[in-house]
Amino acid sequence: MTGFRTLLVKEVLRFWKVSVQTVAAPVLTALLYLVIFAQALEGRVQVYDGVRYVSFLVPGLVMMSVLQNAFANSSSSLTQSKITGNIVFVLLAPISTLELFGAYVLASVARALVVAAGMLATTLWFVEVPLRAPLWALAFGLLGAALAGALGLLAGVCSEKIDQLAAFQNFVIMPLTFLSGVFYSIHSLPPAWQAVSHANPFFYMVDGFRYGFFGVSDFPPGASLAIVAASLLAVSAVSLWLLKSGYKLRT
Repeated sequence: MTGFRTLLVKEVLRFWKVSVQTVAAPVLTALLYLVIFAQALEGRVQVYDGVRYVSFLVPGLVMMSVLQNAFANSSSSLTQSKITGNIVFVLLAPISTLELFGAYVLASVARALVVAAGMLATTLWFVEVPLRAPLWALAFGLLGAALAGALGLLAGVCSEKIDQLAAFQNFVIMPLTFLSGVFYSIHSLPPAWQAVSHANPFFYMVDGFRYGFFGVSDFPPGASLAIVAASLLAVSAVSLWLLKSGYKLRT
C-alpha cells in the first residue's frame, strides 16, 4: 500500500498547497450565491413549510460545491499530468489500478469535505440551519463527493486538452448541478420539469443531503441513497476499466 499512500498524500498536498484557489475561492463563490439568491428570492420561492428560503439554500449550495470541487480535483490533476507528461511516473510505479483509482477519488473527497466544512463554518454564523439527521447528510456528502471524483477521473482519462475538460465541466457538470434543485424545490416546478429533474442523478444527492438538515425531502431518502450508490458503482466500474486498459494514458 506504499504506492497508494504516496499518491494519496501527493494529491492532497497538490490542492492544499494552493488552498486559496482550491478551498477559499469556492467558499467565497458559494457565499456570493447565498447572498444574491437569498436577497432576490426570499419569500418568492415555495420551499418546505416552516423553512426560510435562505436556510433552504445552504445545504444545496454546500452539496453543489462538494460536487464541483470533487470533480475538479481528480479531473484537473489527471489532465495536467497527461499534458505535462509526468503521468508516466505514476503508470510506472508499482501501484494497482484500484489503488490509483482510490487515491484520486479519496483526494477528491478530502477536498470536497474541506470546502463543505469551510462553507458551513462560515454560513452558520449568519444563517440558522438545523441538522436533524446528520448521518444521512454525511452519507450523501461522502457518496456524492466520491461519485463526482470518479466522474472527474473519467473525464480526465478521456480529455487530452484543457479545452476538452472544460467542455465536459461546462456542458455536463455545471448544468447537472444547477438543475438539481439547489435553488428550488422541484415541487414548485410543473410536472414535466419534475420528471426531467428525476432523470438528473445530482438531484438525488442534493435532495438527500438536504434531508439530513431539515428531515424533509422531495424524494424518499432511502431510494435516493440507493440511486446515488448505484451511480457511483457504475461510474467507478467504467473508470476502472478505462484505467486498466490504458485508454489515452499510454499513447
